Amino acid sequence: MNLNKVDFKSKVTGCWMGKNIGGTIGAPMEWRRQVNDVSFYLQNLTGEPLPNDDLDIQLLWLVALEERGIKLTAHDLAEYWCLYVTPHWSEYGIAKINMRSGLMPPICGTFRNDFKDSCGAFIRSEIWACVAPGMPQVAAHYAMQDGILDHGNGEGTFAEIFCAALESAAFVISDIRKLIEIGLSYIPEHCGVAGAIKLAIDSYDNKMAWLDARHLMLEKYRGGAFFGFENHVSDDDKKRGFFTGKRGWDVPSNIGMLIIALLYGEGDFAKTICTAVNCGEDTDCTAATAGAIFGILHGIDSIPQKWIEPIGRTIKTACLNLGELGYFGNQLPADVDVMTDRTIKVANEIISKNWGAPSISDQPTSLEDVDPARYFAGNMREALLEYTISPVFKSSDFEVFTDYDNDPLVRSNVAKKVTITIKNIAKTQAALNLRVYSPDGWTVTPNCGAMLSVQPYFGEPLKIELNVLKETITEPTVRMTLEISVAGRPFVMLVPIVLLNGDMYI
Repeated sequence: MNLNKVDFKSKVTGCWMGKNIGGTIGAPMEWRRQVNDVSFYLQNLTGEPLPNDDLDIQLLWLVALEERGIKLTAHDLAEYWCLYVTPHWSEYGIAKINMRSGLMPPICGTFRNDFKDSCGAFIRSEIWACVAPGMPQVAAHYAMQDGILDHGNGEGTFAEIFCAALESAAFVISDIRKLIEIGLSYIPEHCGVAGAIKLAIDSYDNKMAWLDARHLMLEKYRGGAFFGFENHVSDDDKKRGFFTGKRGWDVPSNIGMLIIALLYGEGDFAKTICTAVNCGEDTDCTAATAGAIFGILHGIDSIPQKWIEPIGRTIKTACLNLGELGYFGNQLPADVDVMTDRTIKVANEIISKNWGAPSISDQPTSLEDVDPARYFAGNMREALLEYTISPVFKSSDFEVFTDYDNDPLVRSNVAKKVTITIKNIAKTQAALNLRVYSPDGWTVTPNCGAMLSVQPYFGEPLKIELNVLKETITEPTVRMTLEISVAGRPFVMLVPIVLLNGDMYI
């Protein structure tokens, strides 16, 4: 299986250009629950796109890949988030507050987050697909590390995993129905995102008009109107009963509308992105993602020049701390072409480290031997979902999961349960010595330092239930350290345990 270098570059360029176009055309109608009638840009553009957060954080993740390397984790991304992501709105802000309180992924994306089921994660899925072309399992893993930052175990994370897997596979498979199946294989079968996707497919297969499919999507999967603002809902949609809905439960309907756009667009660029916008809701996000997927599938030459000329090839940022990213942001790619070249450079490194990746060469593209079935998640679906529940820390030999039992709160004179799960990913069994170091006045049981055996990667993981207690809690954040050492080896692993004072929470 081979991707020609020129073809690969065309697909990556098409992705970023489609993203920029879709984000720009959809911006004026963002978060309006209404049926639109758009066929081209509504703005008076002068050769530049609109600033848009759909692309911004992906620029940052490219910098993170370049600086931290291709093995970066959610903990690495959280550091970049705190320093460089400026907004305090919705899930972005809630996650940042949680991170600055000491909470780690995925808890920072879950704790008291009404917007964990919203749209902020799937809009940044393309970077993971472009650096892992034809490797949906790799793209999905990166997307999970990303999504849990501000969506934790919510629908928002599932949406990003779905999109990243689909987009990665789109580099080597052109059948949109197969791509949707591949994306679905990576997320929970009965989650809201999966349900909305299946509803969009059924609507198309039953030859329902796209507008009727849109109405049915909002009937079955809508969240609340934008912050409950009545003027963000059209009179027609109010008459349909679409004003009410759960606050923040936005991503199922929007992913459903994305699939409506991809299916009803039937391979036409304008029809695809305009259908996304005309469905309403988070229009810049759905149109931008639809445009990016179209660009990956068909390449830059498939995007009509009339869509490119009004916005040019530059990239404009909206929500990054430019003062810390070089000299007024010059560390960021300034245009689509620089973004493409830097993306491809990282992709080549990831491809070289992954068995079964497509080769990128001067030879003609040859995908005749591609079997779509090889790209389905299989048992990786369960592994991904495990990461959305507990903070995970890795060494060369062990994966350690810390489960805070629903929330990270600890209250005075009430024992708090923290479950530690240790997976041995090495070849040999090990005898572990576990000890928790805690601040003065705290009691952690058991904490005896006994030797515990853990089987190698094919064996059962080791589970330890800790109980943490203090009679009167005075500090806002409680930090402890679990030390894991191995008998007979010079190995030590330190795992943080972070709890918040829950006395003030109801």
